[in-house]
Amino acid sequence: MDTSDRFSLTGRVALVTGGSKGLGKAFTRGLAEAGADVVIASRNVDELHDALAEILDGTTARGAVVAADLARRADAGRLAAEAESAFGRIDILVNNAGTNHLAAIDEIADEQWDRVLELNLSAAMALSRAVVPGMRERGGGRIVHGSSIMGFVSRERRNLYSATKSALLGLARASAIDVGAAGITVNCLAPGYFLTEMTEAVIPVDDRAVLARRTAIGRWGDLDELIGPLLLLCSDAGSFITGSTLVVDGGYTAR
Repeated sequence: MDTSDRFSLTGRVALVTGGSKGLGKAFTRGLAEAGADVVIASRNVDELHDALAEILDGTTARGAVVAADLARRADAGRLAAEAESAFGRIDILVNNAGTNHLAAIDEIADEQWDRVLELNLSAAMALSRAVVPGMRERGGGRIVHGSSIMGFVSRERRNLYSATKSALLGLARASAIDVGAAGITVNCLAPGYFLTEMTEAVIPVDDRAVLARRTAIGRWGDLDELIGPLLLLCSDAGSFITGSTLVVDGGYTAR
């Protein structure tokens, strides 16, 4: 097998949550360019169709969309079933959907905590639980949880986000042990600072230059710089990587 074949995803089907914008859209485009058929999910069906058209443009991949609100547990099971029915299988699950709510520890409301926990953490558990039986039957699969460097370090008022992103690291380690003998790998991808709709909403412009200077490279990341690491975790090239977290942060956490 040559190097290009090791990274090829031809013949595989990937489900990406939060796939209509930001990191999820970039992830899905990278998977499609590597040959995977893709299913993307988010709450807004119109955004999904627009995003899928952009994602598939110039590729030979097939695509489908499923509207789901992963802050509601029942939607996770329905999403997995509809995604699997689209192309008959799910070989790759990328749990990318997530949200952020800024609040100091003494400001957190129960409803805020519950929603962020459900979307950022519980949905990843529920979808993994739903796709693992099919992956076992087929003799393998790839699960990637979208964590963050905020699972290792944090900032003011990031309690909800950091707690859930840290928990994904433990979820990946434990479930990797559960499913490794079936040929399924489970890992986390932990990006640093990449400009998306979410980071624009929570990080003021003045802070962005400060964060860039803290990286070893001196800048924020480009979304395309996450595709290689994702393909490593989703392809045969990463077949012996499991229970791990791949940090892609330009050296931010090296300081």
